Order: sequence, then structure tokens, then C-alpha cells
Amino acid sequence: MAKTSAVERNRKRQRLADKYAAKRAQLKAIARNTELPVEERFKAQMTLAALPRNSAPTRIRNRCEVTGRPRGFYRKLRMSRIALRDLASQGMVPGMVKSSW
Repeated sequence: MAKTSAVERNRKRQRLADKYAAKRAQLKAIARNTELPVEERFKAQMTLAALPRNSAPTRIRNRCEVTGRPRGFYRKLRMSRIALRDLASQGMVPGMVKSSW
């Protein structure tokens, strides 16, 4: 099990990213628009830089929903390889069986 503080910090980042997503997208569109004056684009870029760092989606870490583990993460299942193996061994994942050869 991962540290609770690390999991909560990641959840806080997710909430901030959701909160600022629309504003961030709007500012990025202004900053990338080459038809606008340079001063306006620069102002949009400075406003974007003034937003909280943790509101950027790149700062969010994919973590296992079951254990909070940050590595060995399967995006499709939203869990780590270890949690998946434990659930599969218990027969909790439909269609997944232990392989043997």
C-alpha cells in the first residue's frame, strides 16, 4: 500500500487540473494563435505561467485504484500488475485464468 499522503497529493493535483482545465485550454489557444498580436500572446503565456503548477495535467501520476502503487500501472484496468494478479488469483477478474505450461 502506498503512502496515504502521496495518494492524497495526487488526488489534489487531479482536482486542481479539473478546476483549471478550461482556463488553461483557453490561454493555450490564445498563446498559440499566430494571428493575434505578440503582446496579447505574451500576456496569455504569462497568465498561464501564473497558474498553480499542480494544476497542470502532466503532474498527475497514474496510480493503482486498489493499492495506490505508481509503477506497473495498466491504464485500461486502472490498477497495478500486482493488484491485478491478486484479484485474478482470487477469481475476481472475469475471463482471466492463471497460466501454466
